[in-house]
Amino acid sequence: MSDAAPLDDPAELTRHIETRYHARHRAQLPRLAELAEKVETVHFGDEHVPEGLSEVLRRMIGAMEVHMKKEELILFPAIRKGDMPGIENPIAVMRADHDDHDREIAEIRRLTANLNLPQGACRTWSALYAELAEFIDELQEHIRLENEVLFPRFEEAARHG
Repeated sequence: MSDAAPLDDPAELTRHIETRYHARHRAQLPRLAELAEKVETVHFGDEHVPEGLSEVLRRMIGAMEVHMKKEELILFPAIRKGDMPGIENPIAVMRADHDDHDREIAEIRRLTANLNLPQGACRTWSALYAELAEFIDELQEHIRLENEVLFPRFEEAARHG
């Protein structure tokens, strides 16, 4: 199976987002929160410790689960059916959630000095930042696919429908 997003088929793009991104985020976030908690505990008092990172990640677990469920149970099925009336409303909610995710990414970057490891960081700390970088890249691509590829075609149709 190709990892390329099917940009021309909205129904297939929703399936791609669910299998490629939703599944990954659900796997990544709990591990990241655990790693962050371990680093915060073991290195408590270190001036470089990303204090509060595990809390941000745990908050994201809940927020993103609610967001992904709204997509999977409401928005994506409507897109797959080609159901247009009122679709701009759940899309607006998803865009607002995406703005929240962007703010959470900014907070992660602030807490981690933009994912810059301190001198002599342990393996756990190194793994945390490497995995955070991967998570952030994937979340940003997920958001881009929805905001710039998927949503505009339905928002445009709703404006002219």
